[in-house]
Order: sequence, then structure tokens, then C-alpha cells
Amino acid sequence: MAVRPIRIIGDPVLHTPTRRVEVFDDGLKALVEDMFETMAAAEGVGLAANQIGVDLRLFVYDCPDEERRERVRGVVVNPVLETSERPETMPDPEDDEEGCLSVPGEHFPTGRAEWARVTGVDLDGSPVEVEGRGFLARCLQHETDHLDGVIYLDRLVGRNQRAARKMLKQTGWGVPGLEWDPATQQAEDV
Repeated sequence: MAVRPIRIIGDPVLHTPTRRVEVFDDGLKALVEDMFETMAAAEGVGLAANQIGVDLRLFVYDCPDEERRERVRGVVVNPVLETSERPETMPDPEDDEEGCLSVPGEHFPTGRAEWARVTGVDLDGSPVEVEGRGFLARCLQHETDHLDGVIYLDRLVGRNQRAARKMLKQTGWGVPGLEWDPATQQAEDV
């Protein structure tokens, strides 16, 4: 297992829809082990393959499930997302704050559906389904968005969108080729 560098917003792999996984082999299993290791080192709750530069449609997660009052952990390959209705109002700055390992150390209120379900397959090609509300639903939507080439900043509205644009200008992000290494850096220090 290895901790891999995480791409920062602006890298083309983050803004392009990923390819379906067609081959379920030891290489895929090794990729997933690296993704779990990278997510843990970065102190994240989810990680999509394109965040480490691999344009395949899969993500890993290790996220709190508020309803079951436990953490849930797994991998979803070729996920398909289903959600309740997304809110059209301004997100609540206290309840709807969201962050991303590809926008390290930053957080913005982001409107998300209260409920989400992803269906796909596991590393053996067997059907898998993950369903949740609240934070787990947010995680499932966020990671599936990554695989569709969407970063959470793309979903911001109003003053949050303006603040994100200002942050990108100040940090110099939003250009190709930037990454950070969670093995040697903290997200807040990038």
C-alpha cells in the first residue's frame, strides 16, 4: 500500500468524467488499498479515483452514518447516484459546510439532498448498495460528483461562489499540475 499525492482543483483529471471500470483484477484491488491509505493519511471521509489521477469510476469512503450511529466503510465501483430533491435555497453556513481533499483546508456551505443512494459493484463485481441521510448522503453525492467531473465548488451559489473564486485566486489554484502529499503535508498547510 502507498499514500498517493492528491490532485488539486484545476487538474484536468478532476474536471473530466471518469471511465467505467471493466477489469476487476489485482491491479484494481491494489488501487483501492492505496486509495484507503491515502484517504486515511489525508484525514478524509471519501476519495474518488480521479483525485489521485486515475480516471476510473470508483470511490472509497469511511464516513459517519448518523442514523445508525456508526462509521461505514467501503468501495463502490461504477456507482449510479439517486437522491431526494436538492434544496434550491442558500445553504446553511453551519449545517451545510463541505470540504474536499482536492481543495485542501477550505470549506464552503454547499446545498445537497438530504437522502442519497448509490448502487454499483464491489471489487469482485458483486452488486453493492449504500444508502444514507445527512452527512453520509452528502459524502455519496460528493464522491459521485467527482467521478462525473464535478467539484463541490461547481455547486456553490451566491456569496459562497464569490468567496470560492476569491480563494482560488489567492491560493493560485485552478490550474493544471498541482497536487499535495498527505504523507508529508496537512491539508490546512497546503
